[in-house]
Amino acid sequence: MPDPTPGVRPTLEAVAARAGVSRATVSRVVNGGAGVRRPLVERVRRAVEELGYVPNHAARTLVTRRNGAVAVIIAEPEFRVFSDPFFEQQVRGISRELTAHDSQLVLLWVEGPGEYDRIARYLGGGHVDGALAFSVHDDDELPSIIRRMRVPTVFGGRPGWSGPPHEHGGHAVPYVDADNRGGAREAVRYLVSLGRQRIAHIAGPHDQTSAVDRLDGYRDVLMLDADPELVAQGDFTVESGARAMAELLERRPDLDAVFAGNDLMASGALRVLRERGLRVPQDVALVGFDDMASVAEATDPPLTTVRQDIEGMGRLMVRLLMRSIGQDGGGSGTAQPAPGSVITPTELVRRASA
Repeated sequence: MPDPTPGVRPTLEAVAARAGVSRATVSRVVNGGAGVRRPLVERVRRAVEELGYVPNHAARTLVTRRNGAVAVIIAEPEFRVFSDPFFEQQVRGISRELTAHDSQLVLLWVEGPGEYDRIARYLGGGHVDGALAFSVHDDDELPSIIRRMRVPTVFGGRPGWSGPPHEHGGHAVPYVDADNRGGAREAVRYLVSLGRQRIAHIAGPHDQTSAVDRLDGYRDVLMLDADPELVAQGDFTVESGARAMAELLERRPDLDAVFAGNDLMASGALRVLRERGLRVPQDVALVGFDDMASVAEATDPPLTTVRQDIEGMGRLMVRLLMRSIGQDGGGSGTAQPAPGSVITPTELVRRASA
């Protein structure tokens, strides 16, 4: 039990005295340093618990050169962040993995162009050990800011800048992404196997690689049969899926299947199909992408969709970042070579909509 000394904060010296070791030994144990024998480590930890000692964050930062915090930057405005369950799942995975690494999550999002100066100042101020960035658009300023501030970073999703997809400014840029193109191919092949002949696609934003890859996967399967009139543009929101579905029905009322670029757009499309008196899947088969349970299992009928492990991808992002800053549990505490990128597999989940 901690010694009851109201108003007095236990010091490093007090812990050293209680454990019968030097102040330097206590500092190494408290700050995660190596080179201390196991019996001494146990004595120090017992003294810390007995005294109720709480490490001084500022002093610990000076010793370890780590802040114990990671910036999670979502390149979308706040209303998108809190209305799209994709972000909720990815942040959940990130948060759980950061907790396992005893690190704090600092959430930042981009409301508009004026936000970049604030983010640059924050990253440049040395408040975090690294950054995780996702939903980055092709013309986004965020990658150049991160490079300029020399902040170790892992991206969620393949970056879309020009040149080789894994490089920017001559530096390797690690990222975690799903097999978007392969997942799209599987979805469209499945619709073809059902005998559907006029398969439409509701595409996501053209300035995000996940949407482009899914459109390419759709075209890979249909090849010469890919009719431009059967492709409509959305922006990964429910409303855009509804608008795109209405547009497709105006152009091609004879369509008999739809592959939507994500579950939210698929749910919007489903609403319009039902309003028009079309049965799903009898008249129009419908497939989404993501397999977000709060969306895919709540639609009527439940949505056939391509599953990507959103929470698991968030965890992977943290692991790659911790490896790059030397906090991967290896005990070295030193920066490691830039980790490679990871492409995670997808899986078609068959429900009642197709």
